[in-house]
Amino acid sequence: MKFSVIFEAQLTDPTPEREHQVIRDSVEQAVLAERMGFDRIWAVEHHSLKWYAHMSAPEIFLTWVAAKTSTIRIGHGVVCMPFAFNHPARVAERAAMLDLLSGGRLDLGAGRGGTQQETSLCGVDPDRTTQEVEEALRIIGKAWQSDELEYHGELIDIDPHPILPRPQQLPHPPLFLACSRTETLTQAAELGVGALVMGFAGPESIAAMRTAYDAARAARTDARCVSSVVNDHFSVLCPTIVLDDGEQARRIGVRGQRFFAQSIGHWYGGAGVPDEAVVAGVDEAAEMRRAAEQVVARLHEQHIPVRPTATATFHADHAYGTADDAIAYVERLRDAGADEVMCLIQMGTVPQEACLETLRQWGEKVIPHFRAA
Repeated sequence: MKFSVIFEAQLTDPTPEREHQVIRDSVEQAVLAERMGFDRIWAVEHHSLKWYAHMSAPEIFLTWVAAKTSTIRIGHGVVCMPFAFNHPARVAERAAMLDLLSGGRLDLGAGRGGTQQETSLCGVDPDRTTQEVEEALRIIGKAWQSDELEYHGELIDIDPHPILPRPQQLPHPPLFLACSRTETLTQAAELGVGALVMGFAGPESIAAMRTAYDAARAARTDARCVSSVVNDHFSVLCPTIVLDDGEQARRIGVRGQRFFAQSIGHWYGGAGVPDEAVVAGVDEAAEMRRAAEQVVARLHEQHIPVRPTATATFHADHAYGTADDAIAYVERLRDAGADEVMCLIQMGTVPQEACLETLRQWGEKVIPHFRAA
């Protein structure tokens, strides 16, 4: 099993000074992750999502990290693939350059960037995002299969052109797709790309998602694959804070996750702005339950069916506590079918000291447990 760290660059009270600091803090965490034995980092592209994600140019962040490291894999996961965000040929060029400069360490994930806030910024047609993401993956899958790329699809035509430079990993870096629903898991498996899975609903939900992914893999034919190279890697999100004081770790972690849930709810579901106040003595788990109930009530008021994943971000049973607690939780993820655990540590209210200590605890205690096994 592989272990990675994922970055959104979240922050409360996003003044310019604090925003600049959170980017520098993320670099420090990424460099430490290599020293602690992590296999990969991921950085997620989003646009204009104040509080939730200030990582608008992860290709720059990842290049900076690649220059400061030598072994850890560099995951650009995800790139917003709709054409008005990033033309597929430009994604291929940037990916190849980063793969080359990093010594063949790049992994490339695709996503929609489908919030109204993001699509309206760049003139993206929300109704075409899913189809454009798939076409972009097909273009990247073909980009270096011959001396020149030529592509004629339903949405875009590219006459013969060389795509330069060529990546070190041929025919291309491993491809992934962000997956939050059964439909996208099926799509990823049919396209022959890895799955980057939101894991907030817990190991039981992950097991069901793995089952859906494997069923689609078993039924896959070459007709829909985007490349001659298939990637069946199944990566799962794992919110975590690990300290010697398990109760303190849980308080910090659940508070950070509540901020995450509030900020994602603001941009994806029209909820209010995140509550940035940290009040001593607050029962964060109870606040999480109350917030989930509010989400359900709001969906009912708008006559929107409540899906099982609707309140998943408010589920607080994750790798919070001591190293032993984290090991026990990761064992459940492993048994659910995870090939990789993507540690979500950098959440808006979590102090840098807790992020760094969590990375140390994972590197010194959690990862060695599974390496030995």
